[in-house]
Amino acid sequence: MKTWFITGASRGIGFEIAQAALAAGDNVVATARNLDKLVEAFSGDPERLAFAQLDVQNPEQAETASALAKEQFGGIDVLVNNAGFGQLGHFETISSDAIAHQFSTNVFGLMQVTRALMPLMREQRRGHIFNLSSIGGTIGFDGAAIYCATKFAVEGFSESLALELGRFGIQVTIVEPGFFRTDFLDGSSVRYGDINIPDYTEAAAEQREQYGAYSHAQLGDPKKLAQWIVDVAGAENAPLRLIAGSDALQMSRDLLHNRHEELEGWANRSVTTDHEVA
Repeated sequence: MKTWFITGASRGIGFEIAQAALAAGDNVVATARNLDKLVEAFSGDPERLAFAQLDVQNPEQAETASALAKEQFGGIDVLVNNAGFGQLGHFETISSDAIAHQFSTNVFGLMQVTRALMPLMREQRRGHIFNLSSIGGTIGFDGAAIYCATKFAVEGFSESLALELGRFGIQVTIVEPGFFRTDFLDGSSVRYGDINIPDYTEAAAEQREQYGAYSHAQLGDPKKLAQWIVDVAGAENAPLRLIAGSDALQMSRDLLHNRHEELEGWANRSVTTDHEVA
């Protein structure tokens, strides 16, 4: 039996991961900003399910939730950093405050929670951290510069963290979903630029229309992704990355192909920047 700590667990992928873990017979500490909505979302064995109010931007709440997990279940085996939202819109149309809020949630909040739980995992000399990134953490999208920037940051942080924590028996896996059928693209989650710049008006309207039509019609099934994560948790040699969804898989293949071609196309110039060998 494992104990899971899941942020943003009141809906979407976080909720489905919690349900899959409970179905597997594991313990779950489910967290979210709104405790009432979190409790409403679940029905299950209270002996294996604990709730904690957690705004990932609040380090004190992260420490309190970590202490609750240790008190009730003795420790944490799996941390799922799922909480976040999408700040879409073209860079110039997004205010500095909105940019700061996006990074505070998607990047710094993820780091705060990880910092709060790492001592438990180090003490145990075991653990598995799943950081929810996105295909937008490997590929830039038009009209998503800030969101992609946060997910690229999660990727770099996670790669380095995996090297730092491997010596303690702690694994790190980056989850890179494509488009999954959650609330991500509807008005309860996604945000767009708040600065009106006429040069972007047409492109911004097209983006809203496209994503609005795609909302709740995405190809990815969050229940299947959740089950995959539960299956991978604790595996002896878990992958550094889980590329989730046929759309994300194809985009990743295209990215690697294009990068390889570009790398080799400029390789002869790349080596000319070395010092001359004496």
